Amino acid sequence: MSIGHTLLALLEAGPRHGYDLKRTFDEKFGHDRPLAYGQVYSTMSRLLRNGLVEVDGTESGAGPERKRYAITDAGITDVAAWLATPEKPEPYLHSTLYTKVVLALLTGRSAHELLDGQRSEHLRLMRTLTSRKRKGDLADQLICDHALFHLEADLRWLELTAARLEQLAQEIRR
Repeated sequence: MSIGHTLLALLEAGPRHGYDLKRTFDEKFGHDRPLAYGQVYSTMSRLLRNGLVEVDGTESGAGPERKRYAITDAGITDVAAWLATPEKPEPYLHSTLYTKVVLALLTGRSAHELLDGQRSEHLRLMRTLTSRKRKGDLADQLICDHALFHLEADLRWLELTAARLEQLAQEIRR
């Protein structure tokens, strides 16, 4: 996820302080990984330097001065271009799990146990996500569906690999 583009897009609704941006980001996208304050302010600094935001005002209080940021026309153009650009599909051609299966076979360890353990971990996470999905709002349901579909694809790969394990072991020994 592009933090900069996400914060820029949030600013299209109107000027905000860094604290407000962080709070909105965390509500919408940061359920599992909230944004650090330092990351918000370093990102806003970069966006300001690049002319994508401007300081719309400052407020003094008990703590440090609070800047209110507004998106510029260049920032709006940048967000529009980012949203219009399709994300590159992730083919997972460099899978740590595949590497572990091959190494287990090469070292004489049980690749079946490795696959069984991984299957259990995937199923555990799927149960957790399914529970979260049942209790969540539409945004939570959609993000959980995304993760669940990826986990289902992983499970299909685990089953296929388990079925081909002997053949893979023979090829690796050559």
